[in-house]
Amino acid sequence: MRYPEFLKDNGSIGFVAPSFGCNIEPYKSAFDNALKKFKEMGYKTVLGPNCYKGEGVGISNLPKECGDELNKMYKSDDADVIISCGGGELMCEVLPFIDWKGIKESKPKWYLGYSDNTNFTFLSTILADTAAIYGSCAPSFGMEPWADSIKDTFDLLTGKIDKVSNYPKWEKEGLKDEEHPLMPYNLTEPYSQKNYNIPENEEETSIEGRLIGGCLDILVNLCGTEFDKVDEFLERYKNDGFIWFIESCDLSMLDIRRAFFHLKHAGWFKYAKGFLIGRPYRHGEEMMGVDQYNAVLPIIEEKGVPIVMDIDIGHIPSSMPIISGAYSKVDIKQNEISVKYEFIK
Repeated sequence: MRYPEFLKDNGSIGFVAPSFGCNIEPYKSAFDNALKKFKEMGYKTVLGPNCYKGEGVGISNLPKECGDELNKMYKSDDADVIISCGGGELMCEVLPFIDWKGIKESKPKWYLGYSDNTNFTFLSTILADTAAIYGSCAPSFGMEPWADSIKDTFDLLTGKIDKVSNYPKWEKEGLKDEEHPLMPYNLTEPYSQKNYNIPENEEETSIEGRLIGGCLDILVNLCGTEFDKVDEFLERYKNDGFIWFIESCDLSMLDIRRAFFHLKHAGWFKYAKGFLIGRPYRHGEEMMGVDQYNAVLPIIEEKGVPIVMDIDIGHIPSSMPIISGAYSKVDIKQNEISVKYEFIK
């Protein structure tokens, strides 16, 4: 596994838009403010040509244009790290235009993004043996002031921390809109995780393995395509075992259950040592007796490994930044979780 160099003081941050661009509010103003803040912190910013575009279908531009932007930024010496401008819907259509061989042969570079960016953070790990950060996209760094999860994401990107933990509260209703683009997270709900396959008499459980995962919507879409080299990846690192981190966006509760069934029977979960499941974006919904818990548990509980649900990963902030591909130690308590990155190759 290749781990890129962390962002140094006065280094350069590249921005690309392989999914949505920052062409509409509140994302445009938030991105503008993020650029301003980074420059005030002493960093150089390098923008790809699609950052402010909205000319594509579900992405910022035509798929080839998005692929060309990402390839150039990754291979260029102008940017030390890359932050995506946003999530979106159809980054999958960019994948045929990404030079995966070139990415693997280039000097590794941190790529930060989440949601639709799973198309890169996951495949960078699988196809190029290169770690990537599943975390906040560029406009989030424009909020005033930064939430603790945003601070942690940047501290991880700069190598100031190697451990993240859950946060006290999460956001049920956001206040950010077109008129208030720089609003911070509205953190009102107390953190509450649910643990399964963990003995009740154990105050703390630890699991170790290589982190892998992302947004379930994207993972299930990749399964079975020409980009699905998961089995080969699992065999390469099977001695480490795997800790799957998974969250969802648009999927209904029945969709989630079908997706977990699909991935399980595609063999993705062999060698699993644990599952970290984030709050789904459709949190609290139920369909035909299926909620966010029995959408998952009947499919994977039989593996007998720890399963922690409703944790701070994904579309509902606060959200811990997770390094895809990193060897990690996860400590699980009754209502606390922490992830320590070991960076074992």
